[in-house]
Amino acid sequence: MKEATRQFIRAPRIRKARQGKDLKGTAYHLFSGVLATLFLMPIIWAILNSFKDTKEANQSPPTWFPQSWSLDNYAKFAEYGSGLGTYLWNSVLVSTLVVVGTVTITVLAGYGFARFQFRGKGLLFSSTLLILMVPHATLLIPLFMVLKWLQLTGTVFGLALVQIMFHLPFATFLMRNSFDSVPQEIEDAALVDGCGTLRAFRFISLPLAIPGIVTVALFTFIASWNEFLLPLVFLNGDDSFTLPVMLANLSTGQYGEVDWGALQAGVVIAMMPVLVLYLFLQRYYVAGLINGAIRG
Repeated sequence: MKEATRQFIRAPRIRKARQGKDLKGTAYHLFSGVLATLFLMPIIWAILNSFKDTKEANQSPPTWFPQSWSLDNYAKFAEYGSGLGTYLWNSVLVSTLVVVGTVTITVLAGYGFARFQFRGKGLLFSSTLLILMVPHATLLIPLFMVLKWLQLTGTVFGLALVQIMFHLPFATFLMRNSFDSVPQEIEDAALVDGCGTLRAFRFISLPLAIPGIVTVALFTFIASWNEFLLPLVFLNGDDSFTLPVMLANLSTGQYGEVDWGALQAGVVIAMMPVLVLYLFLQRYYVAGLINGAIRG
């Protein structure tokens, strides 16, 4: 009888708690939906504008949906300057070199900082992170002189080296935290069973750190793909420019005129590789960010 009375008294409280929880969940999803819509609006606008003809794309006030769908903007963008294929290939080549170089160096550096003890380890790691506080623009002239001395000015390889240098501090930090999240006991058990340090790194720690590696690769690829200042400074000649520089040249136009339709077509083409890559690797990206955030 007493238990039934207690349940009768607690029932309204439980209902109120559930209603409050449901209300919070509804408010959260509503706010997230509004925020996602605001972020998607520029993307949707760029896609719709890229399918308008030149006159409609440049008219004011603008129209939301194309009155007549056309692919002329994509055709004009593909033929601009040295051609879309040249700029796209340069961007792909630079981004690939930067991703491969950054991941290779930071995986080894992160594993070393996470697993080995040596004199000056803390100072060296802190000095690496201090590079993040230096504005990139202040290093452009010294780096240009170094590349000139190495005879790498105006080359894709020289540009890739500069971008790798700028990505190393943060990528090393993420990889150190990713290897820290791998239990040391697993490697110790492998070493006891006769596995060497390199084999333990290759077959145990490296597979478990895949989310961190994917996160570093995604961060590096997105930053390299969208980089504008470094290609503008370190590359010379229209044939060596990357896609962001091509978009900047297109946005200036001739005599101050801008072909907004062709420019929006270029924006759509430029964002597609990043969007597709992120959607395919999103699961690893989130896990890698969590590992990098809860350690160190």
